[in-house]
Amino acid sequence: MVSSSHEAMHRIFHHDSEMLGRTFHALGLSLPTPDTVSVISGDVTEIRPMERRIDTLLRCETAEGEAYLVLVESQRGVDEDKRYTWTYYLAYLADKYRLPVLLLVICHDRRVATWAAQPFKHGAGAWAALTLRAVVVGPHNVPAILDEEAARDYVPLAVLSALTHAKDADIGAILKTLASALKAMDDPEEAYDLAELTGIGLGDTPADEIWRQMMALDTSFYRSSFSRQLRAEGRAEGHAEGRAEGAAEGRAASLRRVLDIRGIAITEEHGGRLSGCTDLDQLDAWLDRALTATSASEVFDVG
Repeated sequence: MVSSSHEAMHRIFHHDSEMLGRTFHALGLSLPTPDTVSVISGDVTEIRPMERRIDTLLRCETAEGEAYLVLVESQRGVDEDKRYTWTYYLAYLADKYRLPVLLLVICHDRRVATWAAQPFKHGAGAWAALTLRAVVVGPHNVPAILDEEAARDYVPLAVLSALTHAKDADIGAILKTLASALKAMDDPEEAYDLAELTGIGLGDTPADEIWRQMMALDTSFYRSSFSRQLRAEGRAEGHAEGRAEGAAEGRAASLRRVLDIRGIAITEEHGGRLSGCTDLDQLDAWLDRALTATSASEVFDVG
């Protein structure tokens, strides 16, 4: 099953038409700069049994009228079978669309990026009938964006930088720069979307917890998408328990998590009120206050 973090690694290229061109330029690649980019179906299943689905397939057209396809794949580990799958994808798409096809592989691990960048030759003996070469985007060639001005210049590329450097030692500084750039964006909804995409793309890594803490401390972000996410997690826990008190326990756990991340200590009395509360509306009200409060009293002692 494809994970949400896997999904986010390639969905950044859905964001707008500039993303591919900016990435090509940042990597110093001599590739046609797309003037328009559109997402097309990545279903390459044939009539018979095996389902095959590309992560993201983009059709690019240059100002001069040249068209080509970019097959975008997220790769989180070394998988020799994937080379055969990619070869199939490229051949199938070239035959179906009669257009040049480029394979773009996104990694956030240097070892995986090195593996993916190696040419894959398929043939008999010394004769290579087919040679697969991917453009690989990863921590080895995507710059670690630590300059706030550079991050603000094009925030999606700063997001890509964070995703590809998720395992780097300086990921905290990279994420801090990205958070600052997101906060400076004119469109708050776009900033929220990119913030969520970053969190999803970081996956189950220490960087994800760093990002969550940053977003929790910046209440303008946390009040929006992250508060909805916490409520959803609380509801899910309640459904799993299958009873009303389970839903309340889920809400209470979300509230404790916000308080802990924001560094707000609660008294024994507040803890008792929280543990004994089964009123979902009251728990939601406390959660909303916790997103901006500076003390436990501002959360629990407001009339």
